[in-house]
This record gives sequence, structure tokens and C-alpha cells, in this order.
Amino acid sequence: MSTCTLTRRVKFAAAHRYRRPEWDDARNEATFGACAWPSYHGHSYTCDVTVAGQIDPLTGFIVDLGKLDAILRREIVQRFDHRNINVDVPEFGDGRLVPSGENLARFILDRVQTSLKTDARVVSVTIAEDDTLSATYAAD
Repeated sequence: MSTCTLTRRVKFAAAHRYRRPEWDDARNEATFGACAWPSYHGHSYTCDVTVAGQIDPLTGFIVDLGKLDAILRREIVQRFDHRNINVDVPEFGDGRLVPSGENLARFILDRVQTSLKTDARVVSVTIAEDDTLSATYAAD
């Protein structure tokens, strides 16, 4: 059976740094470079969330766009925008997930899919730190 995909883009600005608390500063810097410096650094992120599903014959949609937008606002924008990801988002605190683009994409995919329930299936999330670097996490 054929499916359709829909991609919605949201943007947020946030700070982060890469660091493993069980490593000393020298190992963190050797592994993560300037991204491990204690003063953090920020990005203007772009996040593309792609969902797939059947086109409803009555509405012409695969997902209620208002519902998807509300989920993206809650799970992405309100959670990350103008935040220090390491400090303000518990899942990325010391000793937890390193706030790499890869981990952000995976985390967001899981959160959005859980919120969507069965309306549509999240097939991928792409997080771009800028126009030269992005990470995409695709559902299995």
C-alpha cells in the first residue's frame, strides 16, 4: 500500500557543549575539541520532522497539521528554544545524553512519535546546526 510523507520544519536557538563527566578535561577536549569548552556555544538549529501515512480520503491529509504543529511546539520549540541543552533539558544533563545532533534527532523522533500515537509514523528527524552540518535519524 502506498504512503505519503510530509515534512514540517521548526527552528530554535540553543546552547550546548559536548562533555563526558567521567572523563577529565584533557580527554574531553581531545575527543570533542572546542565543543567541550566550559563556556558552551550556541546554534540556530533547524529541525525537519518527516511523517508518513495514508492520505485520508475526506481531508486529503496524512496527519492533522494543527495537532502536529502543537506537538512540535511542545516537544521541540518549548523544550529547546533559548535553552542551554546541558542544563535545562534533564535528558541531556551531566552523565546522560551528549547533546550531539545525532542524539537530538533520535530524542526528538522518539518524543514526537510517542505524542502522535497512531495518527502517522515519524520516519525521520533531521537536525541542522547550520547550513554545513546536519544529522538525520531515521526510524527502523
